[in-house]
Amino acid sequence: MKIGIAGAGLLGRLLAFQLGRAGHEVHVFDPAAHAEARGAAGWTAAGMLSPVAELECADEGVFALGVRSIALWPELLGQLQVPVEFRREGSLLVAHRGDEGAARRVVEVLEEKMGALDSRLRGNEGMRRLEPQELRELEPAIRGPAHAWLIPGEGRIHPVQAMQALAAAASGVQWHWGRAVDAVHPGELHTSGGTPRFDHVFDVRGTGARPQLAVRGVRGEIFWLHAPGVDLRRPVRLLHPRHRVYLVPREGELVVVGASEIESEDRSPVSLRSTVELLAAAHSVLPELAEARIVHSESNLRPALPDNLPLLQSQRGLTRINGLFRHGWLIAPALVEQALQELKP
Repeated sequence: MKIGIAGAGLLGRLLAFQLGRAGHEVHVFDPAAHAEARGAAGWTAAGMLSPVAELECADEGVFALGVRSIALWPELLGQLQVPVEFRREGSLLVAHRGDEGAARRVVEVLEEKMGALDSRLRGNEGMRRLEPQELRELEPAIRGPAHAWLIPGEGRIHPVQAMQALAAAASGVQWHWGRAVDAVHPGELHTSGGTPRFDHVFDVRGTGARPQLAVRGVRGEIFWLHAPGVDLRRPVRLLHPRHRVYLVPREGELVVVGASEIESEDRSPVSLRSTVELLAAAHSVLPELAEARIVHSESNLRPALPDNLPLLQSQRGLTRINGLFRHGWLIAPALVEQALQELKP
């Protein structure tokens, strides 16, 4: 088949990689100037793979997609030409003394939603309370929080490495950089350079899908800290009365800090408020971050639909995937798997 893809973010690259390997003629259109231009939301993420923790703001469908995607990632990454950092050693929820009430409410929401899941879907997923000594044995660098819960089976992936590797491994794919798609219809991509026709098209433009979809951008901000000597193995979420802050270790002695979620489509650099609040919270969890260096900060817009849930629409000649919100790296492989199963020439 001759396939057209509107959008070269995470979904676009996963689709291009798999369709190219299947022998289709694949064309990808994106307004970015080149493959390394960081316009897509997939670049600006910590890469947490946390289906249980995300139940705080998600539903059973997102949970199921997350569980399936965690199973798919190792197979996908094994097919790439270069290694991509991927770990699955669980994640942690932590809270300071005095914040027990806020933390307990979150934990109760997660436990209630987990309890309502079908047992076959839930499997062995869950969480357990850690005693202080258990926390110190698992993560000696975490010294501030007094309360902790371990969620086994969750993990993390390196988004930048994965974005680069997916594009590099998409054999035979034709990338049309600098060509924005203004509208998508069955078998057609309307671009500034014309309206090429295809057997099937995929619309994965994120916020660029407006006005055809009621998608909005939700601002997110992250920091990369170079922290030599800080030994952190698992993603950590600080449960705080006012905000959620996460810390995610990466290769190269890096710790990614983020979680600002702002209802704004402002793409300007990271704000002073986010800098102060997020980094102060991170330091309260890992005191050894005091001498870390801020080597990178970034903001971007996550595509979200009115219900903050993902959308997959398929008809003859056209598939739309959008609204991944804050769950992109968690659910993208399973959504792409479903879309390809429903492919209608």
